[in-house]
Amino acid sequence: MLPFWIALQFLSSLPVRLPGMPEPREMGRSLLYYPLVGLLFGLLLWLASHLLQGAAAPLHAALLLTLWVSLSGALHLDGLADSADAWLGGFGDRERTLQIMKDPRSGPIAVVTLVLVLLLKFCALWVLVEQGAGMALLLAPIVGRAAMLGLFLGTPYVRRGGLGQALAEHLPRRTAVWVLLASLLMCLLVGGTRVILPMLAAIAVFIALRRLMCRRLGGTTGDTAGALLEVVELTVLLGLAI
Repeated sequence: MLPFWIALQFLSSLPVRLPGMPEPREMGRSLLYYPLVGLLFGLLLWLASHLLQGAAAPLHAALLLTLWVSLSGALHLDGLADSADAWLGGFGDRERTLQIMKDPRSGPIAVVTLVLVLLLKFCALWVLVEQGAGMALLLAPIVGRAAMLGLFLGTPYVRRGGLGQALAEHLPRRTAVWVLLASLLMCLLVGGTRVILPMLAAIAVFIALRRLMCRRLGGTTGDTAGALLEVVELTVLLGLAI
């Protein structure tokens, strides 16, 4: 179970403490548990939504979004902000783009991107709350983290010596394919035919963003992986709400 605890510590703000620095092999295997961490997030969101029954829909949605962001410690939103700044400020240059991503400061484009993404998530949650679509809360976190697994499975990691390099190099690839297929099947079983179009939209967004990363950077970084997760989650939510 060590790889699961590694994944949970890395992807969440939950109080998980490991006894020491894991071996690279265990780090790579932790990627296999990313969809399971997404399922845990979804269950916590579903439980919170159930407890908030009776609250006004806007407040209900706002509290769910607050819990969602808190569970991940805004880790992926940080990656989205860094990627947005770098994509605009990099002017198509690979090295400049990578350099801007390492800058901890956020520019106007990062702020605007975060506001728009959070606003759209809030509105989609509002609609889903009014529809009573509680099961939808399970799907977006699973699909978002499965997308991150798929990204590391099929995309080079471009920062040498980083944490992401150990993840990518030691990922059991054949097992990862089965995990992705199992995650897809579970989403279809939980959501039924209603989730087919949102899932197809999420796959299309994944392909488009991966192509952009490869064209600009030659692969992915931790920041672009976080950005991908946020945009895929948003795509699923919007697809279910519309």
